[in-house]
Amino acid sequence: MGLSSITNLKVRFQECDPMQIVWHGNYFKYFEEGREDFCKNNSISYLHAQQHGFATPIVKTECEHKLPLQYGDEFEVETTFINSEAAKMIFHYKIFSSKKLICTGSTTQVFTDKNSELVLTNPPFFLDWKKKMGLVK
Repeated sequence: MGLSSITNLKVRFQECDPMQIVWHGNYFKYFEEGREDFCKNNSISYLHAQQHGFATPIVKTECEHKLPLQYGDEFEVETTFINSEAAKMIFHYKIFSSKKLICTGSTTQVFTDKNSELVLTNPPFFLDWKKKMGLVK
């Protein structure tokens, strides 16, 4: 079970190649917009992690393209937080346009401390958030 949010976006001219198709690397930007929107809506931002002395670098990304987006297309990014006991944040993404599945993907983020060292246990602020969201008891 995970928490989800929807972010509505529109393809801008600068995101397209000469054929007016979205350049593949921009899908990761769309994932990030969805992730930031999810975090804002669920009170767990990057700034929140920084305030508690942690960074959350991405260590894994995946993207599978089904159909292309084109200049001017309106679309939505469905972002789902996947709960894990491990000290990491996993997000799955689905991009839809006109109810057609355009793309799926995922990102995995870990926690590092002020010295950029990997943290192997869930930071207290993250556990508190998970309790607040009903993800742990």
